[in-house]
Amino acid sequence: MKFTRKANTNWKGTGKDGKGLVSTESTTLDKAQLSFKTRFEEGVGTNPEELIAAAHSGCFTMQLSFLISEKGFTPENLDTEAQVTFEDGTITKINLKLEANVPGMTEQDFQETAAKAKEICPVSKLLNAEITLSATLVE
Repeated sequence: MKFTRKANTNWKGTGKDGKGLVSTESTTLDKAQLSFKTRFEEGVGTNPEELIAAAHSGCFTMQLSFLISEKGFTPENLDTEAQVTFEDGTITKINLKLEANVPGMTEQDFQETAAKAKEICPVSKLLNAEITLSATLVE
């Protein structure tokens, strides 16, 4: 299976004083505000770290659900929080915090399955992804 998803950001102004709007192809985000305040202070809108946390928690949780189902169990509830740490200009850590209810699954089997989901989740592998750039300067 192969597919491509898109998101767009439009930014006007400087990094500190400018403002941006982020939209996704699905329109789940439709001109969501992005600014210095939403990223580094407290402001209404979103930021890249929050979006990465949402993507990682969603991807990991869905991957785990598939793996648990493959083992013949049905998760009643999987609740994952992803904490993205930004430090000195770098994302230094992502902590996945999972609470789950999977009737009949042993603790050992659950821990092994969760660890495998963390390793094979596409977003977990993201930092090893090929990144390409096509840049055009327009007047």
